[in-house]
Formats: sequence, C-alpha cells, structure tokens
Amino acid sequence: MSILSDPGIPIEDISRLVGHANTAVTETVYRFQLRPVLLEGAEAMDGIFPAQEET
Repeated sequence: MSILSDPGIPIEDISRLVGHANTAVTETVYRFQLRPVLLEGAEAMDGIFPAQEET
C-alpha cells in the first residue's frame, strides 16, 4: 500500500482498490512506508555486489 500512498494516491482510493469496506483496515494494518527499508536494503546490496565496469 505504501507504494501507492507514497506518490499521493488518496487512502480512500487505495482502500477501494484492495476491496476494503472503509479505510480503517487500510490505515491501521496495511499502510506503512517501505522506502526507508528498500533504500537500506539496496545500499547493503550495493556493498555486497559492487558495480562492475562494462568492457
């Protein structure tokens, strides 16, 4: 859900999209921000697998 809410999609639209009767479940259970976790994971992977120059 955070992928939709991050760019500004209204919570009401997200709730309808996933089939919730109202926004309560969407807001309390499913809505959280993934960006910090994804960024941290991507940075860790960059350290494990450094970019190789093309030949």
